[in-house]
Amino acid sequence: MLPIGRTFFLSAFILGRYGGVWSLYSLYSKPLCQTLSKALLMSMSRHADFPSIRVTRRTYCIASEIMSSEINATNQSSQYSAVYVTTPNEDVAKKIAHGLVKEKLAACANIIPKVTSIYEWENKINEDSEALMMMKTRTSKVDELTAYVKANHPYQVCEVIAVPITNGNDAYLKWISDVVPEKKIN
Repeated sequence: MLPIGRTFFLSAFILGRYGGVWSLYSLYSKPLCQTLSKALLMSMSRHADFPSIRVTRRTYCIASEIMSSEINATNQSSQYSAVYVTTPNEDVAKKIAHGLVKEKLAACANIIPKVTSIYEWENKINEDSEALMMMKTRTSKVDELTAYVKANHPYQVCEVIAVPITNGNDAYLKWISDVVPEKKIN
């Protein structure tokens, strides 16, 4: 039996979806709730199944403004990716980049004309001069962008590496959204 006058909280989270928004409820004390829910939500926000997450007050859990803004920034920025592709030369890079921007698979493509790549291929160490493309797009478009690059790239196995954009200029990220439409769901 718990002594009267002492505070005791159960360790429980309840996750529910209301109006298309995931909400996290907790019976933890406020400081512990903030620490644990921040870690949980940051992890969950990386998954496409949880496009929008908010923490709301339930019993003793209150999410701070700082935590809420960090979660919102993570959710917003994880919508975007930077994609890197190497090509044998600048002309190939320009051709692919023009196609990607025209097809609205990338908002922008930067071409770095001369990089030196050292790699193993077919049990041999190679050194080649290549061009590097760095594109910015919506994360939901990375698969389509990859398919386009593979279909238009001269290499047997082409490099397409996408990394999430975790932070950035809000106006620039909005511009990516304006230029690259959201992937249509059938």
